[in-house]
Amino acid sequence: MIQSGILNPAVLSLIARVRHTNTLVISDWAFPYWPQIETVDISLTAGIPTVLDVLDLLKQNFKIGRIWQAEEFVTSNSADTVERFAKSFGNIPLTRESHVDFKKRVPLAIGLIRTGDPTPYGNIILESE
Repeated sequence: MIQSGILNPAVLSLIARVRHTNTLVISDWAFPYWPQIETVDISLTAGIPTVLDVLDLLKQNFKIGRIWQAEEFVTSNSADTVERFAKSFGNIPLTRESHVDFKKRVPLAIGLIRTGDPTPYGNIILESE
C-alpha cells in the first residue's frame, strides 16, 4: 500500500501515462472543463489543495522540462504570490504567454488535475522531460 507522496489513485494513473514531452495541466477551481482530455478533480474546498501543493508533490517523481503559465498571472496577483510560484518552479524553464494562447495548449495534454486553488491565472502546464 502506498503510504507517502501522491495517494490519489486517479492522479497516480494519470501521471503514470505521461511520457517524454507530454504535457499535464494543473488548474485552479474555476478552469473550464475540457471534454477532450481526462480530468481528475481533487478540489475539496476553496484553497485545498492548491496548484503548488500538487506541483510540489509531482516534482518528487516527475521530471519536468518546462512550465507554461498565463502572463496575466503576474498582473493579477500580488508580488508575494508571484514569488511563491517562482520559488516552487525553481530552475524549471518557464514560458508565460497570453491566457488565450495558454488555453490552446490544453486539449493537447494527457490530462488535467483540477484543484481548489482560487489564485487568478494560477493554472500551469507541465511538459515532461
